[in-house]
Amino acid sequence: MKLLLISNSTMPGEPYFSYPQPYIKEFLGDEPRHIVFIPFAGVSMTFDEYEQKVKKSVVASGHQLKSIHRYDNFRKAILEAEVIMVGGGNTWHLTRLLHENDLIDAVRKRVIEDGVPYIGWSAGSNVACPTLKTTNDMPIVDPLGFDTFNLVPFQINAHYTDLTVQGHGGETREMRLDEFVIANPDTYVLGLREGSMIWVEDGKYTLRGHEQPCKVFKHGEETKEYNDLSELNF
Repeated sequence: MKLLLISNSTMPGEPYFSYPQPYIKEFLGDEPRHIVFIPFAGVSMTFDEYEQKVKKSVVASGHQLKSIHRYDNFRKAILEAEVIMVGGGNTWHLTRLLHENDLIDAVRKRVIEDGVPYIGWSAGSNVACPTLKTTNDMPIVDPLGFDTFNLVPFQINAHYTDLTVQGHGGETREMRLDEFVIANPDTYVLGLREGSMIWVEDGKYTLRGHEQPCKVFKHGEETKEYNDLSELNF
């Protein structure tokens, strides 16, 4: 199984989807691939617009990309995909459309059993986890179930930050994730900071991207920063 789970698509002040490109190129190799893109997390732009936005970067890397919404049969599109790519946006909206179109098991089978590479960022990384429960997103729709692809044995909190806003009296991100692990004591949560990604290959989990550790939460254990994910026992 081969996964690239990215926290965010773009760093402030940089062109869209620029910083992940060297990692995606390394991840996919030099041989041109046919990528099926799932744009279902997009809410404030059309799926056509989202496809074109991502396609510019992907084509520049030598690969072909077609959004799943252009296929008559979504499940057939997944069966024909050489790479599955899931974009960021709203995780609740994404999960609802995955359930509505009966794609959870189809994607999971292709990635786990057939070895099709999976690339996701933000919401696309969230749905690689067992559930969507550690997303930061507003629950704008009923997701028709919290279960997602379950490709990794932990939850991801994308865009993780320790920053607090002066004068803000609400909970911090760390406090919210502490609540999650109290309610879900058997589950690890990896707080993935901006510019970071998790590369999964041959059962190994490697933190890549900008040199920032991820923060790991587990009930009954000290919350710690990790640069080397091999130290964790999922």
